[in-house]
Amino acid sequence: MRDTFENWQSEFLQLMWQVGGLTILWSVGSPQSKEEEERNHKMLEWIIRKLDKEKADEFIKEIKDKYPEK
Repeated sequence: MRDTFENWQSEFLQLMWQVGGLTILWSVGSPQSKEEEERNHKMLEWIIRKLDKEKADEFIKEIKDKYPEK
């Protein structure tokens, strides 16, 4: 019975560590994902400016107002 309890305890703690660790990492985010997001924003702005030079600034400002950066 003692061996069973120790095994259960070990498995439970391991599972809780994995869930807790994943939650922390997910909420913080990795530097790679932030760099990728910034790169995507720059590419999108470049595309918008190429498609409509006259209204690009207005459109980008409208989007930034509607969806502010975190």
